[in-house]
Amino acid sequence: MKNQQILFEERQRFNHWWLWAITIGAMGFSLGSHLKSFQMNESIFNWSTFSLIIPISIIPVLFYFLTLKTRVEEKGIYVRFIPFHWKEIFIAWDQLESCAVRTYSPLGEYGGWGIKYGLGGAGKVYNVRGNQGLQLVFKDGSRLLIGTQKPEALQEIVNQLGSFPRGE
Repeated sequence: MKNQQILFEERQRFNHWWLWAITIGAMGFSLGSHLKSFQMNESIFNWSTFSLIIPISIIPVLFYFLTLKTRVEEKGIYVRFIPFHWKEIFIAWDQLESCAVRTYSPLGEYGGWGIKYGLGGAGKVYNVRGNQGLQLVFKDGSRLLIGTQKPEALQEIVNQLGSFPRGE
């Protein structure tokens, strides 16, 4: 088994400034309320405020580790949305009816960013930002859109592959 040549590779993260401002602000508010209750001679383990700190502390950690990895090789496409996918999802070229980069409306078609299911036959999307993605239409009619920040480079690779080579 020979190593396949990587034709395209991209790693995307949730690094929006406004997302971090909201999460850090919520965390600061939660910690501030917890400290205020402690100053009022209440126990440091006040469960009502402590129950807010735990989930608000986990959310920034989750956003920090969220990563969408896409790799295109001669035999197909590999995609992984860390930490939701334990291993890469492989999509062989012979599973696809069509494949092209397109502009889409994240909110209008899928209701936002992340792992989403669109309405009206839009299918599934993996995205972290922007409005460009690789639209895959499978032979069974199902759809998957993989967001990209490098639409021109990805479309160029798809064009070079022509009608999707068969992997061996």
